[in-house]
Amino acid sequence: MYRIRMVDASDDDVADTLDDLHRLTFFDAAAMPQFELGAWWLAYQGDDAVAFAGVVPSTYARNSGYLSRVGVLQRHWGSGLQLRLMRAVEARGRRIGWDSIVSDTTDNSFSANNFIKAGYRLFEPEVPWAWSHTLYWRRSLR
Repeated sequence: MYRIRMVDASDDDVADTLDDLHRLTFFDAAAMPQFELGAWWLAYQGDDAVAFAGVVPSTYARNSGYLSRVGVLQRHWGSGLQLRLMRAVEARGRRIGWDSIVSDTTDNSFSANNFIKAGYRLFEPEVPWAWSHTLYWRRSLR
């Protein structure tokens, strides 16, 4: 029903799609990422992009990726897309030799539960990078 593929965010059409999906899933709650950085995936239902994810090298954890965004259009919630996109990010991390993937959530119990389901564990970074009520997640790739 869904297919996921890594995309070239330097392509204008792909960048526009990522931008649109970010606006439709995060509204004004998160800054627009720099899509030209890192690696990005789109999930499609037919010809329609319905979800996205991105990872960049972490500046927070040594030899790790930072899962910077996962967004799924609301009408596709509950279909396992967030988990599938997280797995695609992890597979890339393993291929390039990262030790782990880190991320964070704030006020989003659905995403927090998906991190738990995907095998991520809460951790406290040496230097927190977000708000005082942020949850920090890490999954070992080894």
